[in-house]
Amino acid sequence: MRRHKTVPLAPAVFMSHGSPLFALQPGQAGAALSSWAQCLDGAGATPAAVVLMSPHWATPTLQIMAAAQPATWHDFGGFAPELYKLQYPAAGHPALAANIQAVLRNAGMAADLDSQRPFDHGAWVPMMHLWPKANVPLVQLSLPASATPQRLLQVGAALAQLRQQGVMLVGSGSMTHNLGDVSRAAAARPAPELPYVRPFADWMLDTLRANDLDGLCDFERLAPHAAQAHPTTEHLLPLFFALGAVSPQDSMQVLTQEVQYAGLAMDTVVWG
Repeated sequence: MRRHKTVPLAPAVFMSHGSPLFALQPGQAGAALSSWAQCLDGAGATPAAVVLMSPHWATPTLQIMAAAQPATWHDFGGFAPELYKLQYPAAGHPALAANIQAVLRNAGMAADLDSQRPFDHGAWVPMMHLWPKANVPLVQLSLPASATPQRLLQVGAALAQLRQQGVMLVGSGSMTHNLGDVSRAAAARPAPELPYVRPFADWMLDTLRANDLDGLCDFERLAPHAAQAHPTTEHLLPLFFALGAVSPQDSMQVLTQEVQYAGLAMDTVVWG
């Protein structure tokens, strides 16, 4: 009897992509991402593709990147010239994009295809640390303007079946994201870690470990210093997309808890 090759269940991931400078200054967080991806490759578990939700693609309704070869978009200003020379020439995956649209439609969720969308830095910056050769196809999802934690959990749950096909589902954002505080801290020499950063991030990690979905969805009210950690919530919301794809059999691993630039908690959480 011929045995079919078993495709490893791909991980669900929330990764903090930090500042665009993360591409040039990887720190401990970048090293952790690189080491983890190398372990996947060494185990024969390189994803067939990555589907990633980024807060830097905000749209009225859910959109799916459908380009075959998306461009690298330097969607930021005021940084060192060498940052704008970086390219991440990963392939897109139009067939996967169409499949995502069909899966969401079957789950009662509308989504449109966008064949022009380039990779924003919420996607290509962390992916450079994971697969620097850009050898894993990448499809982005937008963050709808009406997104709530509960709604994104539903989107992740609908697409969880893709993990069985070797597709890694990623929410890219930041465990803390207060750019005003980061800018003020950067003016100080040295810049001490802001006191609310780890308490907020650690509460999130503890609540994730407890699988307390109600508490997580109410983080703005329950988490310590939530208003300081996230004056606006778009950089935390992609976590709920990844979390929605988690199965009861998954274990949780925290790859890094580094804080960069005094105020950006770079926590990356993997379920698999």
